[in-house]
Amino acid sequence: MSAAKLPSERLSLPQAAFTVARRDFTAILFSRSFIFFLLGPLFPVIVFMLAGGIGQRVAAANEPPAIGIAMTAGDAEAMIAAYRRIEPQLGGALPQLKVIENLEPGTGFDARFFLEDSGANYAAVVSGTPAAPRLTAPHGRLERYAGPISLVAATALARAPPSFPKVEMIAAATSAPNLRAARLQTAQGAETVLFLLIMLLSGMVLSNLVEEKANKIIEILAAAIPMDAVFLGKLFAMLAISLVGVTVWGTTGALIVVAGGEDGMIAQRLAALTPPGVGWPLFFGFGVLYFSMGYLLLGSIFLAIGSLATTVREVQTMSMPVTMGQVLVFFLASVGLAETGGTLEWIAILFPLSSPYAMLGRAAQDGDLWPHLLAICWQIAWVLTFIHFGANLFRKRVMQSGPKRAKRSLFARRKPERA
Repeated sequence: MSAAKLPSERLSLPQAAFTVARRDFTAILFSRSFIFFLLGPLFPVIVFMLAGGIGQRVAAANEPPAIGIAMTAGDAEAMIAAYRRIEPQLGGALPQLKVIENLEPGTGFDARFFLEDSGANYAAVVSGTPAAPRLTAPHGRLERYAGPISLVAATALARAPPSFPKVEMIAAATSAPNLRAARLQTAQGAETVLFLLIMLLSGMVLSNLVEEKANKIIEILAAAIPMDAVFLGKLFAMLAISLVGVTVWGTTGALIVVAGGEDGMIAQRLAALTPPGVGWPLFFGFGVLYFSMGYLLLGSIFLAIGSLATTVREVQTMSMPVTMGQVLVFFLASVGLAETGGTLEWIAILFPLSSPYAMLGRAAQDGDLWPHLLAICWQIAWVLTFIHFGANLFRKRVMQSGPKRAKRSLFARRKPERA
């Protein structure tokens, strides 16, 4: 029998990268630690929901403050009746009016002492007469209540109830300022979620590399396949794991939104949100793409850091500047939102680390699609550059074996050979 021929060529770069990615993805996906990784974000969500429920109960337990009336019985009754007549026209601009005390004619009332020291649930006190009302309130409420109180007093002085013409109301879908403000809020929220997800998940790349580096597994892989393929495979494996986690969290959140609230109130509020510039389907698609680009960019930098670090302590020390720099990058992209088409936005788009955030914010505000194609190509080029740089750095710093050759000066004299 003839011996089987072994292949003489190594795997190509895509094949080797796919092999490493499949190995890492399978090993992490079916591990016990991945289950705890999925359950990790649920604890802050549960705490947030409990805190929100407690806050709502506390807010509901506090009765809204009223405005007290301290006048003679006739004047107080006229003020209350006038308030009830024009309350629909006030539109909630004035809290409920309640009589504090029916004064005798010629007597006074210390409204300031009542507000400051009585502890009663009153936001302001109206004293005097309807012809000359006196409003006592904190500084923030004086100007807010002065106009409505004047209107109530004028209505109380009128002998006949005022007639208010019926206003025809025509609803518009939106207006240009409202549309810009709503899309800006969508852009800010999307950038914040993208930043939190990338910062939460990108650290897995660094910990995985350091662990395999300590176990000498990475050196075995590097001896069998190109180092660029090792880095590329690990990056995409961690990206796939992160996308699985985001999918699980997103599905869980969607189920909570659909089932949450009374009669699907949360789902109705989300449905009433202003659509982004590119529309919701494309916006979510761009969200996945820019999350992938941001993850690969930051992950490739973390791989380069992992090639320099040998212990977990060194990893934490060396990754801290990158983490802080990522916060500054997020601030740059956030500031660029306020200047659509301005210099800061273009800087945020062209700088590779802030480009995913800036372009996702642009997708929320602008409907043009061609800038996203150029931006994704630009980001892919930087990912490949960072991976190649990290692989070369790892090859130089780690994959050196054997005794080091002593450096010899060009001007050093050779020792004469003995016969």
